[in-house]
Amino acid sequence: MTDTEHLPGPGDELADVLTALLRTARRRGDAPALTGPDGTTLSHRRFADAVLATARGLREAGMEPGQRVLFSVRPGPEGVVLALGIIAAGATVVFIDPGAGPELFAARRELAAPRWAAAESLLYAASRYGRPLARRRGLLLPAYHRLGLRHIHAGRRLPGVPAGALSARRLAAGPAGSFRPASAPGQEALVVFTSGTTSAPRAVVHTRGSLGAGLAGCGHALRMGDGDTVHTDQLMMGVPALITGAHWSMPPYGFAPAADPVRYAAGLGGATHTFCVPADLPTVLDAVERGEATVPASLRYLVLGGAPVLPGLLRRASRAMPSVRFLAVYGMTEILPVAVATGEEKLAHPGPGDLLGTPLPSVGVRTAPDGELLVSGSHLCRGYLGRPAMEEHATGDLARLEDGRLVLHGRKKDMLIRGRTNIYPGLYEPAITALPGVAEAVIVGVPDDYGDERVVLALVAEHPQAAPDAFAESVRTRLPSVIDAAALPDDVVVLDRIPVAGRSRKPDREALRARLRPAGAHGTGAAR
Repeated sequence: MTDTEHLPGPGDELADVLTALLRTARRRGDAPALTGPDGTTLSHRRFADAVLATARGLREAGMEPGQRVLFSVRPGPEGVVLALGIIAAGATVVFIDPGAGPELFAARRELAAPRWAAAESLLYAASRYGRPLARRRGLLLPAYHRLGLRHIHAGRRLPGVPAGALSARRLAAGPAGSFRPASAPGQEALVVFTSGTTSAPRAVVHTRGSLGAGLAGCGHALRMGDGDTVHTDQLMMGVPALITGAHWSMPPYGFAPAADPVRYAAGLGGATHTFCVPADLPTVLDAVERGEATVPASLRYLVLGGAPVLPGLLRRASRAMPSVRFLAVYGMTEILPVAVATGEEKLAHPGPGDLLGTPLPSVGVRTAPDGELLVSGSHLCRGYLGRPAMEEHATGDLARLEDGRLVLHGRKKDMLIRGRTNIYPGLYEPAITALPGVAEAVIVGVPDDYGDERVVLALVAEHPQAAPDAFAESVRTRLPSVIDAAALPDDVVVLDRIPVAGRSRKPDREALRARLRPAGAHGTGAAR
């Protein structure tokens, strides 16, 4: 790989997310733009008017450019309009989880230094009158009414909403007049907390320019356009839909496909695109294969992201949904997306590692001496809140650019050590998953009594196995053809499922390691 690839050319202009949305709204007019879980639909023109009216109302109420707003409003048309209205008013949306715990919430609030708070009316009511009940259920809500901030409430006003709080609905229904935000690609627009501790919280800062460049590029990379309907609750898919002129439809709040795959499939009626995390897809496929759920003929693309998309899952999905194309997105909060690969491309990849696809034209990629992937470009975030500006982002992934396409070879932190050999699981897991009958494959190190690590391969079969020991042994015999001899596992076990963690439901390697620790000395076989 050369030092820099796919950097934007000198003629490229930095986008602005608001400019892009308003331009599309003028072009698409009365075409549907956004449909909420209750079926209420806003046209592109009405959507833009609501955003501008919200911005004007906020400015008239005293919101000033550069101020930050703690934002705890669930996905829905009202929340989307309010968030974009805040940005159009020149302020910053700070996504914050009220259930993070009082210490972490306080640390994040201190770092963000907000002047405003926007939250659901129900959250205000619960934090004022329902805290004892919430505490008994393990949820420690902050006292929103005591934050000493100006307030905006979403939804019908309830007891507990502070006096003088602005109504998001009334703001959106007001007159936009002649208010039009000037193009400001450098304006701080969005803050997203990603990790960190109470002593050092970490938050990604995006500008109107980085959001515009990234989300517009995402929409085009995911083949969205006029006449398409994108069914998702994911902001980073919904806003690209609006920018490209598509129609964004939302499922019920908090609805996960794996919770009710039949209802999920039924809700896709008329959709051309939808999103699913890889860990949820097997449950949906179960329902489709049993004939309990039917994928609508309108669905052309199913977008997968948030975790590795491996060959075993893609093979099964392609058989169950032959008319659907699968798109795997690789990116992170700091820069989304970096690359997109089709299911066909991933399945046709002949070498080791996980094919991530061709980097978007505006993305710069290079590798550090240890193989870590470094990314840059016009949709890279400004940096982390309170820290110096970011020129490029160290992803923590080990990757190479092969024939113009990125191939992932593992996570730095997942590296295993066997004697003097470094083993990167991500280099081999896709190839193992491509073996017949394998749905999932995860390699972890289980410490032994001598300070070394036993390399354990955990498998999930595509179909239930009457003889898991025999299945494990059949896979073991094929491993020398896909794994370097120095990386062959000490043990192969068959599980009913791989534990997952987080909203993206990535494999939880630490939980898997703990589960396998007692089985580490038992060799090939099943672990239930």
